[in-house]
Amino acid sequence: MTYDLVIRGGTVVDGSGLPRYRGDVGVTGGKIARIARRLRESGREEIDARDLVVAPGFIDGHTHMDAQVAWDPLGTCSCWHGVTSVVMGNCGFTLAPCRPDERHLVLRNLERAEDIPAEAMKAGIDWSWETYAQYLDAVERWPKGINYAGYVGHSALRTYAMGERAFSEAPTAAEMAAMKRELADALAAGAMGFTTSRTRNHETTDRKPVASRVAAWDEVRELVGVMGDLGAGIFEIAGEDTGRDPDRQRDYLRRLRDLAVETGVPVTWGMFSARAAPDLWRPYFDLLDETARAGGRMFAQVHSRALSVLLSFETRLPFDRLPEWRELRERPLDEQRVALRDPGVRDKLVRAANEAEFARGVGAEMRRPDYEWIFLMEDPTGPHRSVADLARERGVDPVAAMIDLAVERDLRCFFVQPLFNENMDHVLEMMRHPRSVVTFSDSGAHVSQIMDASLQTHVLSYWVRCRQALTLEEGVRMLTLEPASAWGLHDRGLLREGLAADVVVFDPDRVAARMPEVVNDLPGGARRLRQKASGYRASVVNGAVVLRDGEHTGAFPGRLLRGPLARR
Repeated sequence: MTYDLVIRGGTVVDGSGLPRYRGDVGVTGGKIARIARRLRESGREEIDARDLVVAPGFIDGHTHMDAQVAWDPLGTCSCWHGVTSVVMGNCGFTLAPCRPDERHLVLRNLERAEDIPAEAMKAGIDWSWETYAQYLDAVERWPKGINYAGYVGHSALRTYAMGERAFSEAPTAAEMAAMKRELADALAAGAMGFTTSRTRNHETTDRKPVASRVAAWDEVRELVGVMGDLGAGIFEIAGEDTGRDPDRQRDYLRRLRDLAVETGVPVTWGMFSARAAPDLWRPYFDLLDETARAGGRMFAQVHSRALSVLLSFETRLPFDRLPEWRELRERPLDEQRVALRDPGVRDKLVRAANEAEFARGVGAEMRRPDYEWIFLMEDPTGPHRSVADLARERGVDPVAAMIDLAVERDLRCFFVQPLFNENMDHVLEMMRHPRSVVTFSDSGAHVSQIMDASLQTHVLSYWVRCRQALTLEEGVRMLTLEPASAWGLHDRGLLREGLAADVVVFDPDRVAARMPEVVNDLPGGARRLRQKASGYRASVVNGAVVLRDGEHTGAFPGRLLRGPLARR
């Protein structure tokens, strides 16, 4: 017998959490055909995995690749970090359902809330669908390097049923019936579930709530009830902003628990800690166990590091909207370099930044800088030195320090501004919780603000290798079996004979994220942040090698992963 692919001599970490072992993996017809200490048969293609780890491909359950999949078949930057399957359509934002004459409404929901340039979407998407089922058919037709699954989003359902009124009003009975009908059709076609947003961090470009935020809770409950009636689907929510009001928090958590218990639908949401309210996350994690005791299912989505905005002269700075800065920042970067070396210009900019009134930042947008919590990014992992400390060392104002540090690096440097998860002990505690899943890259969104597609690599390089807080087996399980189980991808997330051959081969001593960079590779030349990785020897998707040493082989074996109703 000849295998399509043999991965030879590697250390198998199979995703289960069980101890590693030495073995060969044989692949035939896109599935794992045999795992043995030594395979005598050859492969049409072989990977030498001596001194390397062989693990299941990583799964990211929280992305926004709904638009990107139309123009980027590889699934960058996630594919460079061992990810072989993603779930898109989170937070209520999807490209379908959408009528041809109302595409601008879908773009309005996405453009500011998820920092996806409207011009890139217009240039890069060949709109060939109206319903969500038709969108899934389009994804299935497109070339794909990795696997994609998708939810249907509340904001899109509202604009499809209500048009412009979705941003301001409650639905009529007929409009509510139309949303429920389209949701049921989407689930039947393979949607993984239904998502919504109720957070004030999601606004349109005209500073109004995205469509899903206008909905009353009864509307949400009725739509989740559709999944309950059908016995399929997951409900993901970008949650309400209860602040530090204990009564509001208790009310919201009670509604979430009751929704999970009464409908029987699994409920999931993302959670971070925050230095401004260090223990605000704990009642949410108590809710996970409380819901389970009441007979419901609920799981949290957590990050592997601080959620941070990247600041740069190449992208955005907190000062860009100030009049004195705006004139400079509208110039080409070469002209900015020259101007910033002028002491008079520098002093004017420093004075303007220190005297400014800063607007409230929404989501990952720019906000008032706290220089004790803005750090110079000298390497991808950290820890980093704060701008305040660097300014004190130099005996200059923090704004002047940011300018000088950037000028010294030809303006090609990043500053890191954590928004959440500043306390690494809290991060590890949340990662270890039995009802949490490590995910939440937001890959495909916040393209000029955040670079978190490397969170899986961070688990391996930081928590496993540097901190040694997790064993390699624990870290791999967090990225494979746990998300596969949470999202019902039962043929993935483990290396077992008969399961899909999604495999990643990496060097545990070298695997690490590289420094981010700014590229103009979106449709129409729009910019985004990009981050590659070192230490990954190969990524295998459905039995075909997609990446070798981070370079595309030319293969596009990715598939659309349809939800449970479409599999029956």
